[in-house]
Amino acid sequence: MEQTFWFIYAALLGTTTIGFLLHSRKAAFPVKFDLVVSVVTWIGLFGFVTNNQILDPLVWKIVFFGALLWDVLFAFKLKSQFEAEEPEAATGAAGTIFMAVSTVILLGPLYYGLFQYAF
Repeated sequence: MEQTFWFIYAALLGTTTIGFLLHSRKAAFPVKFDLVVSVVTWIGLFGFVTNNQILDPLVWKIVFFGALLWDVLFAFKLKSQFEAEEPEAATGAAGTIFMAVSTVILLGPLYYGLFQYAF
C-alpha cells in the first residue's frame, strides 16, 4: 500500500510538471533549471520507492541539500514575480505563509523519500 502511494505521488509530480512546461514554452532559465533539479530528485525518489541503489549515497546527500535549497529559493522567487504581475494577489505575511505551507505540503513527501534514500 505504501509503495502505491509513492508511485501515485511521483505520477502526480510528473504530470503537473509536464502541464506546467506545456503552458510555459518560452520559460526563463530558472524554470528550466528547476525542471532539471526536479528530474534528478525524482530519480532519487524512484530509487527509494523501488529499493534500487542508483549512484552513490553521497551523491544523493548532495542532491538532497542542493535541491532543497534551490526549491526554497525558487518558491520565494516565483512568489515575488507573481506579486509583481498580479497586485491583487495575497501579499505580505499571508502570501509568504501560503507559499511556505503549500511548498511543504507538495514537496514534503519528495524530500522525505530523498532523505531516506540518501541517509
